[in-house]
Amino acid sequence: MNDGTVRAQIVEPPVRSAESVLSQPAKELAPRWNVWIHNDEVTPFEYVLRILVRLFLLSEELAEHVALTAHQEGQAVVVVRPREEALRLVKVATARAQLDGYPLRFSAEPEA
Repeated sequence: MNDGTVRAQIVEPPVRSAESVLSQPAKELAPRWNVWIHNDEVTPFEYVLRILVRLFLLSEELAEHVALTAHQEGQAVVVVRPREEALRLVKVATARAQLDGYPLRFSAEPEA
């Protein structure tokens, strides 16, 4: 009997167990790359902070930690990203520093 009312049926997506998610092949995930900043004795600390905040979108606190680590240890990981994004960030950050007249260097390598 059709009384003219429309009934909606709610269909919920299948629930996946944690085991099924964790057992997915690793190749489905993009390989992660570390983006490194390398210390130099010329680039001002404030400029390094500005690059880390504006280009890498780090908080002020995290940018300061990364910059201090690079200053003390010679280099530091800035971010971990998929390969293409990591390489793009290295290219953009290095070009920006060169345009601004600083020898600040960045590099990327696969995450260990």
